[in-house]
Amino acid sequence: MTDLFGVPLPALMSQLVLGLVNGSFYALLSLGLAVIFGMLNIINFSHGVLYMMGALFTWMALEYLGIGYWWSLLLAPLCVALIGIVIERLLLQWLYQLDHLYGLLLTFGLALIIEGFFRYLYGVAGQPYSIPDELAGALNLGFMFLPKYRAWVIGASIAVCLFTWFMIEKTRLGGYLRAATENPRLTQAFGINVPIIVMLTYGFGVGLAGLAGVLAAPATQIGPLMGSNMIIVVFAVVVIGGMGSILGSVVTGLGLGLVEGLAKVAYPEASATVVFLVMAIVLMFRPAGIFGREK
Repeated sequence: MTDLFGVPLPALMSQLVLGLVNGSFYALLSLGLAVIFGMLNIINFSHGVLYMMGALFTWMALEYLGIGYWWSLLLAPLCVALIGIVIERLLLQWLYQLDHLYGLLLTFGLALIIEGFFRYLYGVAGQPYSIPDELAGALNLGFMFLPKYRAWVIGASIAVCLFTWFMIEKTRLGGYLRAATENPRLTQAFGINVPIIVMLTYGFGVGLAGLAGVLAAPATQIGPLMGSNMIIVVFAVVVIGGMGSILGSVVTGLGLGLVEGLAKVAYPEASATVVFLVMAIVLMFRPAGIFGREK
C-alpha cells in the first residue's frame, strides 16, 4: 500500500511522527524565546546552550549522582532556570531599555562562553542516554508502530505549551506580566514588584529550554554542539510565527516540524532548508510573521 510520493504508508507516517517530535522541540524552544522577547524585549541567543545544558545536566545527574530520568525532568529545568535568573540579575537587567542589538550580542557572547566551557570538559562527541524503561517499546496503531517515547515527547510538549499559553493569556498572573512589561512604572505604583516578575519570567522562559533538553536527551546524542545546531532553526520558527507571539510559536513550531518531515519524504535534499524557504515566503507577505502584529 502506498500513499504520497509512492512511499509506503507506515514509512510515511513514521517520518511525519518524527517531524512532529522535532516540531515539539521547536515549539518548546520558540515558546521560551517568545516569552522572553514578548515580556522582556530581549532576543535571547543563549537559548540554544541552555537547551543543551538541560540535556547535559540530565546525563550528568545519571552519570555522577545516579538520578534517573523522571527526577531529572523536574530538577534539570529548575537548575537551568536558576542559572537563567543569575544571568538576568547580573547582566540582562541593565539592557531592557536599550536597543535589541545589545541583548543579542550579550547573549550570543554568553552562548559562546558556555558552549566553549562544556566543549573543554566533554569534547564534541555525543553522550548516549537510555530511554526510561516505562517508555521503552512501541504502540501498535495498526498501520504503524509508534515508539512510546516519541508519543510521550509530543504529548508532554503540547501540554506544557498549552499550559504556558493559558497562564500568560488567561490568568491574573499573565495580566500582571503583560502590565509589568508594557508600563512598569504604573504597575510598580500598584504595589507589584516588577523586577521580581521580570526575573521569574526570564527564569521560566529558559526553564522551558531546559525542559526541551531533558525531553531530547534520550532521543539524540547529548553534546555541547546540540544547542547551536538547533537555535538557528528555532529563530526562524519564531520569526515565521511572529516575534513575541505565544500562540504563533506553538502552532508554527509543530507545523514546521510536519513540513520538515514531509520534505524528508518528498525531497530529502531540501529538508534542511525548507524552514528557511517558508520563512522567506512568509516575510514577503507578512513581515511581522503569521501571528505577529503589524506596527
